[in-house]
Parts: sequence; C-alpha cells; structure tokens
Amino acid sequence: MELILRFFANFREAVGQKTLEREYPDDATVGEVLESLTEEYGLDLFEDGEMRPQLSIMRNGKDVVHIDGRETSLSDGDRLSIFPPVAGG
Repeated sequence: MELILRFFANFREAVGQKTLEREYPDDATVGEVLESLTEEYGLDLFEDGEMRPQLSIMRNGKDVVHIDGRETSLSDGDRLSIFPPVAGG
C-alpha cells in the first residue's frame, strides 16, 4: 500500500522535506511505519518501546492514541502526520 507521510517542525528538518510517499506492506501498522522512519532518519519517536506520549501522530486527521496506538492499522492512501512535542505558554 502507498502512504502519504507528513512531517512537521524538527521532524521535517530531519527528513529534509514536508511530505513523502512510501510503499509499505498491506498489513503495516503505525508502529511499524514509525520504526522504519526511526531507523532511516534517526527520528526520536519511541521511549521504552512505546511511542513517546508527547508526540502527535495523526492518521487522516485523527490521533492514533484514540484509535489503537502503535497497533493502528493503515490502508492504501492514508495520510500519516507526525508532529513533535509542542510547548508554550
């Protein structure tokens, strides 16, 4: 399946572009995609084997935390948006 991967802030800088289109196996999960991005680009997405809680990972505009977390399934054409922690006051 083909996914559209969108990166924001420092993740965009690490990847070198805002958007990538990538092929993944039909049964890939959010966690597997994030693991491949961690290996390829050195993104800091995991802590003790789990997705960092302060990250926002969105599948088609919905936070995967409210779906199945790292086990969230993906479908051909899905958009996966990866936001770093946001701080401010």
